[in-house]
Amino acid sequence: MRVVIDTNVFVSGIFWKGISNKIINFWREEKFDLVTSLKNVEELIKVLRYFKISMGNELMKEWINLLVENSIIVDVIGNVKVVKDDPTDDKFIETALNGNADYIVSQDRHLLDLKEFEGIKIVTPKEFLQILESDNKPN
Repeated sequence: MRVVIDTNVFVSGIFWKGISNKIINFWREEKFDLVTSLKNVEELIKVLRYFKISMGNELMKEWINLLVENSIIVDVIGNVKVVKDDPTDDKFIETALNGNADYIVSQDRHLLDLKEFEGIKIVTPKEFLQILESDNKPN
């Protein structure tokens, strides 16, 4: 299963225990393939650098290295214009399309309101965790 994770889910998963953290842990345990792009990585770096909770440079480098080394990084080809209220979110759809993703996981209403785009399901962290847990139950 290939998945694009929105920056807001990544940040929640890094700083707080909860659903987003469980998703990040499933990724680290290789329960799904994370698809990302340089645009998405750049946004995460920017958010982590200026986030209200300070993260030291070394820890930030560790997270970015973990992301880059354990993801499928795709070139974003094309210029999708789907998210009318927040065009900056189009990069997640572009990444998902170019990376043949099955899901986009987000907490962003602008993306979630779409529900699906060209066969890619757009779901909340809670919905995605339910999918992961049902897929990873012992037989």
